[in-house]
Amino acid sequence: MLSFSAYHCGVSRSVKIVDRFAPEASALREVFDGRFAEPRAARGDRFVWDYWHVPGQYTALRTPAWTYFPDRLYRQLHRRLVEWGRSQLGCHDISPPWLSLYVEGCRQELHGDLPHGPWAFVLSLTRLRGRAFRGGETMLVRDEVLDFWHDFRSVRSVERGELIRTVPPLFGRLTVFDPRIPHGVQTVTGTHDPREGRLVVHGWFVQPRPFVRGALSPRALAARIAELTAPLGGWLEGMPISGMLSVAFTVDRRGDARALRVLSDTTRVPSADERARRRLVRRLRDAIAAWRFGPQRGTSEVTLPLVFERG
Repeated sequence: MLSFSAYHCGVSRSVKIVDRFAPEASALREVFDGRFAEPRAARGDRFVWDYWHVPGQYTALRTPAWTYFPDRLYRQLHRRLVEWGRSQLGCHDISPPWLSLYVEGCRQELHGDLPHGPWAFVLSLTRLRGRAFRGGETMLVRDEVLDFWHDFRSVRSVERGELIRTVPPLFGRLTVFDPRIPHGVQTVTGTHDPREGRLVVHGWFVQPRPFVRGALSPRALAARIAELTAPLGGWLEGMPISGMLSVAFTVDRRGDARALRVLSDTTRVPSADERARRRLVRRLRDAIAAWRFGPQRGTSEVTLPLVFERG
């Protein structure tokens, strides 16, 4: 079992930040720096970058991360990301990740990612201390802007910081966010040297599904989930909800669900339905907390994602 003891911050329901996420980050960075150590060298492993340019939208250099790094080193990172996604989000796997490099003029304009996965991630391998460039922050439209007119005040001015959240690419920082939210990368200026640019591994957490660690039978969990669908239709009452609610709980030896907690909640509704959405989340939590499975051979830890989609 991998350990995740790094600083973990839930910036909002839409964004999670884990600093010092991967001990492998330094070794991954050394691989990159080694390949660009001699600018005049014409090595085969230098000719793997795609210059991705969509006019007015995307400009960056990118390559598949799983082929760029040595296999053993990449697998360590892959395992760490997958384990974190399973325990913290209820997602079974990650998409094949990219390694992207941003130098002078590279950027991503605001966009949303659908339907890649319920959470996107960016792991920074960027050396910010003494950096030569400006920009490179991940930009995320703030939740309040997505429902801008709900509490609009004609007498209050609004500036960029109140509209856009920026996350600096600190070395080793994992930034995880709801990819439906318009996001981008601020234009990088000030360097053409690959070793001085913004370097990130990025992709999506995918395949949300329940996980059981312990004695609980997956069949018993599936039966309780099926029972939950009957009242759910009445609780929804036509609510236009989308997103994912992930909860975790313990099943003790008596078979009782204990210590239920919400891991993440990206469910969204129009502002007029927000009170009903919160009521739905409370009902789901109460229903799951009341689950009984009968005597068990041992305790179990359960992660349960609940996905809501709008057509």
